[in-house]
Amino acid sequence: MATIYQVSEAAGVSLATVSRVMNGNAKVSERTRKKVEEAMAKLGYQPNAIAQSLASNRTNSVGLLVSELHGSYFGDLMSTVEQVLKQNGKHVFITAGHVDESREKEAIEFLQSRRCDALILHAEAVSDDYLKKLVSGKTPVVIINRKVDNIDENCFFVDNETGGYIATQAAIKQGHKHIGYISGPLFKKDASDRLKGHKKALEEAGIEFDNKSLFEGDYHESSGHEGMQHMRSQFSKMTALVCANDEMASGAMTAARESGIDIPSQLSIVGFDNVLFSRYLYPKLTTVDNPIQAMGEMASYWVLDNVYDIKPKKPIEHLFVPQIIERDTLSSIE
Repeated sequence: MATIYQVSEAAGVSLATVSRVMNGNAKVSERTRKKVEEAMAKLGYQPNAIAQSLASNRTNSVGLLVSELHGSYFGDLMSTVEQVLKQNGKHVFITAGHVDESREKEAIEFLQSRRCDALILHAEAVSDDYLKKLVSGKTPVVIINRKVDNIDENCFFVDNETGGYIATQAAIKQGHKHIGYISGPLFKKDASDRLKGHKKALEEAGIEFDNKSLFEGDYHESSGHEGMQHMRSQFSKMTALVCANDEMASGAMTAARESGIDIPSQLSIVGFDNVLFSRYLYPKLTTVDNPIQAMGEMASYWVLDNVYDIKPKKPIEHLFVPQIIERDTLSSIE
């Protein structure tokens, strides 16, 4: 079996140069890279991952923490990160924190124990101080869907307050004044920011916020179903319903249909996220685009640039502005 020393000799380059080629280091010229790759092919050399890791002090692996392993939202995030990194010769370890502080910390410690070269975190339960401490450590860390003061350059996030604002504003523009709202868990920053935007839109339109118009869900379809039932008993004058994510909007639509309520002639519904299934619901869901794939792509490019010196294909953006996606569940009030 050929060795890295034989590859080095055959290509006429140093061991360090062979290692750079195997690790995808952008500092190697194309001519030198080709010589090394030809020598490897001629000798039938198969890189040993462990030896490669020891030689380069890199494992060519990136840790990804998500809140859950199911659902379109996190599926889009995981597939995007894996695709971008795999295209550049890197592997991804994925683990879930389940929106629990101790489990998130345990998951992060697991990724660190695997000697990941960098961590991409969709962390919701750990504190800002904990994340700041992580960022100041030896392993590069980036954070998705969360803005943490003083480490903005390591964060990739959507303006959730603006998202909540434009969702409710879309209903107001159609003449709705009695607007229900199903939020996510309000201890989460994204959920509280979206509710803040909802209230801001109401205030600007001169509509008083009614506590009975609010139901706190958990971002799952079942809580959207439950929230719709709450609205029917506590806020029966509702003509429009804004949901803090598409899963809850889907549950609310099911509950409305079960109660004989026609969408959108009797009830307009607006979601948030613009996940894949939102365009296949009936009627097709009007929603706010939450570009999780773009955030995952940018976080991956940041890692490639800052850890592996692989220059990104496009400028890295940190802040994403949401947009309303108009479909069929929103209509004007008669």
